[in-house]
Amino acid sequence: MTYVDGFVAAVPTANRQKFIDHARYCAQIFKDHGALKVVENWGDDVPDGKLTSFPMAVKKEADETVVFSWIVWPSKEAHENGWEKIMADERMSPENAEMPFDGKRILFGRFETILEE
Repeated sequence: MTYVDGFVAAVPTANRQKFIDHARYCAQIFKDHGALKVVENWGDDVPDGKLTSFPMAVKKEADETVVFSWIVWPSKEAHENGWEKIMADERMSPENAEMPFDGKRILFGRFETILEE
């Protein structure tokens, strides 16, 4: 089964194209190091919650949009090897891959796929 990195972030709505460009740039690096697929989703109907919600989790501000993303890897081992190479890849340095959002408010996790239909 595949292995997945999942992310939720708040991106300034005005930075939509910058985010797309950044995501496309990074997706190629991830794929160069073994990722099978990179998926980026721009929030369209992401309601505020009373107890929990994506907007609350990332402390979304009024001028921001929630982004939900994932990277699919062939295995946990491929993920671990890939991330080690990604972090060492000069293309990912802050001066080459400046994030168009506040990276301190990103949620992320790694997931073992248990069902894929």
